[in-house]
Amino acid sequence: MDKRIINANRIVVKVGTSSLIHPNGAVNLKTFDELAYTLSALNNQGKELILVSSGAIGVGLNKMHLKKRPTEIGAQQALAAIGQSELMTLFTQRFDHYLTDIAQVLLTHDIFDFPKSNKFVLNTFDCLLRDNVIPIVNENDTVATDELDHKTTFGDNDQLSAIVASHVNADLLIVLSDVDGFYDQNPHKYADANLISTVNQINENEFGVAGGSGSRFGTGGMQTKLLAAKRMLDENRMMVLANGADPRIIFKILAGKNVGTIFQKESVTHE
Repeated sequence: MDKRIINANRIVVKVGTSSLIHPNGAVNLKTFDELAYTLSALNNQGKELILVSSGAIGVGLNKMHLKKRPTEIGAQQALAAIGQSELMTLFTQRFDHYLTDIAQVLLTHDIFDFPKSNKFVLNTFDCLLRDNVIPIVNENDTVATDELDHKTTFGDNDQLSAIVASHVNADLLIVLSDVDGFYDQNPHKYADANLISTVNQINENEFGVAGGSGSRFGTGGMQTKLLAAKRMLDENRMMVLANGADPRIIFKILAGKNVGTIFQKESVTHE
């Protein structure tokens, strides 16, 4: 397989709840640490990084010793508020260990829709990146309910990460999940499922393969990842979907190794 050419300086990384929370609901401290190490190392190399992190409700569930995600929107928002504070505490501890500054940026769906708020938030991103600070982005679930009750097609943070990548003019979006990439059929159901290394376009066939939602801790499934990838392709940007069990896989992605699935237009050449 030809080596991928990935020339990316401004990079958005999205990490899913399933990467940050163990199946039993406990916080995956190893992932937090490896993610902080990886992004700090890249930050030291001069890369501009934005982290879009899910996990507020998952961390909130663990903090409140709850085994089941509540169905009431208000209860979910309360858990998100509890979990978001805990989430940033965990990130602050680990990034401090690697001498890297971070900032919290909470967004709602309409931020980018209005010229004034769009300008302000983009100025914030630019100032943080200029000062080598890594913004950690999440949706402000205490005031935004679209993600919680699934009444819109916005999806979860997969699409939020694509929207952020689009507006900050990122070169690359890396989505870390609990799967190795995009398969020709559901790998959890079919043992003969094959990983697709490169996807040049997304049509109804890919969406048909995706199907299904995420885990009990998160809200996203493969469909939201494909929607994010479609946005990237439509704007001639790149996205890589890879397994986030060890966030150091980001080093391999940026080195052009054939890991995960890369979504890119065919016009991009290989060595």
